[in-house]
Amino acid sequence: MYDRNLQLVDIVRRKSVFLLGPRQTGKSTLLRKLFPESLYVDLLEADTFRELSAFPETLRQRVEDRHRVIVIDEVQKLPQLLDEAQLLIDRNKNLRMILTGSSARKLKRGKANLLGGRALFLKLHPLISAELSFNRLIDRLNWGGLPAVLDSEFPQQDLNAYIGTYLREEIQAEAATRSIENFSRVLEFSSHLNGSQVNYTKIGNDAQVPPRTVQDYFAVFRDTLIGELLPCFQGTKKRKAVSTDKFYFFDLGVARNLARIGMIEERSKAFGDALEHLVFLELQAYRDYRLADFELSYWRSRSRLEVDFLINDEIAIEVKGTSRVSPSDLKGLNALGEEIKLKRKIVVCSKTEIRKTGDIEIMPIIQFLKQLWESEII
Repeated sequence: MYDRNLQLVDIVRRKSVFLLGPRQTGKSTLLRKLFPESLYVDLLEADTFRELSAFPETLRQRVEDRHRVIVIDEVQKLPQLLDEAQLLIDRNKNLRMILTGSSARKLKRGKANLLGGRALFLKLHPLISAELSFNRLIDRLNWGGLPAVLDSEFPQQDLNAYIGTYLREEIQAEAATRSIENFSRVLEFSSHLNGSQVNYTKIGNDAQVPPRTVQDYFAVFRDTLIGELLPCFQGTKKRKAVSTDKFYFFDLGVARNLARIGMIEERSKAFGDALEHLVFLELQAYRDYRLADFELSYWRSRSRLEVDFLINDEIAIEVKGTSRVSPSDLKGLNALGEEIKLKRKIVVCSKTEIRKTGDIEIMPIIQFLKQLWESEII
């Protein structure tokens, strides 16, 4: 059992929450550990689902005076329960609801009651570096951060099962499409562009589906929390920026397995790509877990100068898989620094010690992650 970095107990003391995250990120395990005395309603249980779908009001009948926290697991399966949740919150100001889900799609499309500001939206990510004591870097790059996969004796088989039963079947059902074959092809071709600019036409041509259908599938990816778009920063004038988003899957192991990439080893191109993906996931998790309000983007000029990540318009981060950083690796940071006033310029790499070249910090990946989670980067 891992100690998770999301300070959920402190947050729930103040307010009810929606806790969202893909399947097997550990939501149920975390809640049963942190709130053992809560009333736990699991909508994956067939008899519970049947009873509450027929008679939602029986939720109120289950609540006792001793209950201070009520957990409803996979609430998107029964959005009508949210009306009951609101009633309970309004009638008892000391009661807290924790509503978990692996998809926001049904809640959005079904115009579900999202409790009108009575609950915060939180996200649980796969395991992050701080939860693994900054160890197991190569394991993370290859197997990702799903606890059951990372700790498995047979991680490859478990990743195959996860992709087969969850990504292809359950998410395909969310897409409301009759063609699981088309969805599976788009999913696989998208994995080859993980960390790259999204080109719906190219993916559509490769997968033999219309670009509009590809766009719809990407909306499913986002709503079901298995992928996120990274926008391109548009605040440069001299060097015009492109306007295309990048796309990243929610987990390194899932992305590698979908793309059918072999085992990742240091100093390979795949290592550098995976390291960039890892930094993206850590920055996202830091923003969500610390409830931080910053914009995350990347920058690429039309002349192909690029910086991997930009935090607000102040901190620029370039990620390299090599231990030897050359002047050509600094061109994007220097070009962006000529356009906007940056507080920090950082190159994250596999080097073993911190050093500086001019105003650019060159930082080993482990040191960068430690500084990030100690709030020394942001």
